[in-house]
Amino acid sequence: MKTKAVRLYGKSDLRLEEFELPKINDDEILAKVVSDSICMSSYKAATQGASHKRVPNNVAHNPIIIGHEFSGEIAEVGAKWQNKFKPGQKYSIQPAIYYKDGPMGVLSAPGYSYPNIGGDATYVVIPKDVLDQDCLLAYDGPGFYPASLAEPLSCVIGAMHANYHTTPGSYIHDMEIKQGGKMAILAGVGPMGLAAINYAVTRADRKPSLIVVTDISQERLDRAADIFPVSWAKEKGIELIYLNTGKYSDPVSVLREEISCGTGFDDVFVFAPVAPVIEQGDAILGVDGCLNFFAGPSNPEFTAKMNFYNVHYASTHIVGTSGGNNDDMIEALSEMSKGLDPAGLVTHIGGLNSVVETTLNLPNIPGGKKLIYTHKKLSLTAISDFEELGKENPFYAELAKIVAKTKGLWNVEAEDYLLANAPEI
Repeated sequence: MKTKAVRLYGKSDLRLEEFELPKINDDEILAKVVSDSICMSSYKAATQGASHKRVPNNVAHNPIIIGHEFSGEIAEVGAKWQNKFKPGQKYSIQPAIYYKDGPMGVLSAPGYSYPNIGGDATYVVIPKDVLDQDCLLAYDGPGFYPASLAEPLSCVIGAMHANYHTTPGSYIHDMEIKQGGKMAILAGVGPMGLAAINYAVTRADRKPSLIVVTDISQERLDRAADIFPVSWAKEKGIELIYLNTGKYSDPVSVLREEISCGTGFDDVFVFAPVAPVIEQGDAILGVDGCLNFFAGPSNPEFTAKMNFYNVHYASTHIVGTSGGNNDDMIEALSEMSKGLDPAGLVTHIGGLNSVVETTLNLPNIPGGKKLIYTHKKLSLTAISDFEELGKENPFYAELAKIVAKTKGLWNVEAEDYLLANAPEI
């Protein structure tokens, strides 16, 4: 089986190539990739090359396929796994496999460490490393793109599960956000912040009573409010407030005194690695409040101030999470099967031919997730540009009509149209 794939050879050395995949063994699975969401983590791996902690040292001679947020259909199942998986099943992958015998030991991960599996490919061989860890996950929901976005959603799910609160007079930690509590999502209208809003409002088992989402861009806040309206949250029993902190000389006072009515917040999530935002989050914590530093900084010397008087006397505390685990992925797929649509994360669509340029320039491309359809040849295109492009190109004109039905969001109908009509790679 031949595959077309984007392979990493070294620092900023990505190449779209066609090569022969090996015949699968009894403990492997051959799979078709349909969609992959390009992650900033792939940019880091691509620009760091062998210096990246998950990329093998011999990548120059044994290149790996990049991409780790992908979904598709199972094509062929090795004998060992035929009782569990069948050809034609849709799937998602949990990339954080922590397999001790993989190419990078416990750091091994599809999209970083393997020559024959990664999201930016037409076909891949799913190795026993992934299968033994139960990290190949069946997906029964609509479309393919939701399963590609299960991994970023699992990161948000893991973050909310990782927050904790304490019981006075006890050392037992109550893991999770506070039921009926007050939540703040700071710098929260980027792709991951939108996923956090969606999950926090729609989950059934535990909900805050108040969610405040902040940013300094009114345009981004308005888009978030259009995707996730205040009225939508109210129907689910949650007061949702969007706040432009850039309009206030003292946003801490507004958040703490006016919005939280002087109590502060039980759960604060920081979605930007910016010291003033972290310090703002610390300042609005209530008694026993938990701050989750979600955004990963690239500077190993990154620091911010924290009020240790409140740590001692108000029991404020901080956690940090990076990625979700297998249970979080399973929950993400389950939530999507029940109707949670992560389409708000997606702002651009492209084909496999656009992966190299997109990945290497990702920090400079505005918007949210860049969704790649690996069997298609398409330039990376913003969904917001469909209408204008449609004046000359009927393919984009039809896509513009379809996404207009969902307030400009990507959707399953648009995906089906693209898969049926876009040119093959």
